[in-house]
Amino acid sequence: MISLAAGAMVAGLLVACGGSDDPAATPPVVEATPASLKLSKIGGFSTGQYAVSAAEIPAFDAASKRLFVVNAQLGAVDVMNLADSTSPVKIGTLDATAILAGAVINSVAVFNGLVAVAIEAPVKTNRGRVALYRASDLTLISSVTIGAQPDMIVFTPDGKTVLTANEGEPSDDYQVDPEGSISVIDVSNPAAPLVRTADFVQFIGQEAALRAKGVRIYGPRANTAQDLEPEYITVSADGKTAWVTLQENNALAKVNIAKATVTGILPLGFKDHGAVGNELDVSDKEGAAINIKTWPGVRGMYQPDSIASYTVGGKTYLVTANEGDARAWGEFNPLYWGDKTTSTPGDANKGFVEEFRVKYLVNAAGWSSREFKDLPPQLKALGAGALLNPATFGYCGAVDGNPGGCLADASLGRLNISWTMGYQVDSATGKPVMYNAAGKKDPAGDRLMYNQLYSYGARSFSIWDEDGALVWDSGAEIEKFLASTECKSGSTRNIACADFFNSGHNEGNAKDSRSDAKGPEPEGVALGKIGDKTFAFIGLERMSGVLVYDITNPAAPKRVDYLNTRDEWLSNPSAANLATVGDLGPEGLVFIPAAQSPNGKPLLVVGNEVSGSTSVLQLNLTN
Repeated sequence: MISLAAGAMVAGLLVACGGSDDPAATPPVVEATPASLKLSKIGGFSTGQYAVSAAEIPAFDAASKRLFVVNAQLGAVDVMNLADSTSPVKIGTLDATAILAGAVINSVAVFNGLVAVAIEAPVKTNRGRVALYRASDLTLISSVTIGAQPDMIVFTPDGKTVLTANEGEPSDDYQVDPEGSISVIDVSNPAAPLVRTADFVQFIGQEAALRAKGVRIYGPRANTAQDLEPEYITVSADGKTAWVTLQENNALAKVNIAKATVTGILPLGFKDHGAVGNELDVSDKEGAAINIKTWPGVRGMYQPDSIASYTVGGKTYLVTANEGDARAWGEFNPLYWGDKTTSTPGDANKGFVEEFRVKYLVNAAGWSSREFKDLPPQLKALGAGALLNPATFGYCGAVDGNPGGCLADASLGRLNISWTMGYQVDSATGKPVMYNAAGKKDPAGDRLMYNQLYSYGARSFSIWDEDGALVWDSGAEIEKFLASTECKSGSTRNIACADFFNSGHNEGNAKDSRSDAKGPEPEGVALGKIGDKTFAFIGLERMSGVLVYDITNPAAPKRVDYLNTRDEWLSNPSAANLATVGDLGPEGLVFIPAAQSPNGKPLLVVGNEVSGSTSVLQLNLTN
């Protein structure tokens, strides 16, 4: 038996209240199990706003046939009438400024006519709020104060509890770093919600042990409670347990909802890109070539953004979209980088940037040429340069004292990685093991030695068990599919995906431009159950489009379909040509079952943050 859990589809899980004791009552219709399905776009709504996140997170209320879509450009929620699924019509706006002046709405969820929104304070490090509205007339019912920077909100399956992921990101100069947390809010009486907090205070002092298990705790001066940043939540079918992605930390938090307590932090480990099946393209400077291959020594951090869950045989499985994310605070502050004209060094108290290109991090000349440009002062404090271990990277030309051909643009040179990990450290002191410029171990040396390189995201989606053990990962399948002749893009599926492989969502004619970063960036995930089958819908942020997988068997998912409604790829997108270009940058997705759908067909609604458009996709079932 398979059942979906809360968080898999924010509004697609609306449950009818009450029941009937009449023995003559009509029995529920048993939904047929499809052999397959194919997506088609049947409608949409455009704000006309480009690259300002004007359509992000959608949620749907079946009773009122209203669609609620977070519009970050307005800091509000656009409310649309979806009675005609081919033509959504904007009918109103939920604006949080009356609750908290200058605030913005980050997320929205709906359950049986009750709308919950997560509100970020004007100063993001301050505490946020949750507000409850009536879906039918947009009346404000109540609001409560919660943790800092609530980034996602979800109902439990019974609708009695709302949870928020309070990310608690630091200020841009990293001088204020609030604690991350999960708010657990009893909304059984919407007029008087009760808030409890599941925090990470009990893990303070366990930083070394958590790092040893693979949890990334690495912010300047941060303890565990400050460094962990909750991103997205899913709830078990029985409403007892929540799992929360800690994206930058490459981990999950497990939460006992009844006790409002974090019961564990689950490290997700790393993806070996040297293994067959885990290949990737690492360069944006290969001309017309697509070069998906193994790269020994490169390890991907899963770093999921979205998460959903479902049950099979009484066991809960977690589905993650492994986008990846780097910390980059103070990157636009010249004081962080320093001033060459006055020989003023960069100030580590003005930010923290962890991302660095391989060819600038490891080279025979050291880091001096990058100072005042993109050399993080925290990295400079560790030495004068870094090298690649020939024992690992000899295959691409690394030798003692010189990374050699590994630094070529067509090799590893262009790949963006985290400088914060992968170099040799003393197991007793935790300090770097130093080498000299000749590549020899030397306590008086000033070079780090990298045994591995850690890249952002896994360019995949994964299925995990409830304790964070990997059950299945799509490996290199997404990039290989996008590079194949089988993959077609455009609303009418007439454009070869390979011609625009790993393109960015804000570029025209930019094949391969994202290969050095995070590739197609799987970001959003929603689940839908149709008959006896469960389908996963994966949004690809950069390449755009939605992948569909049959995940009924969590150990053996099968790709079913891909629809990318970007219709013009040669021009640089802009507000002036959005109608021609189409949908760009899917962020949030919500599945609407046929029984609750305005047109009686299962639907998928997608918020496209870059094009500022909301698309309505119909699932055309094959029986």
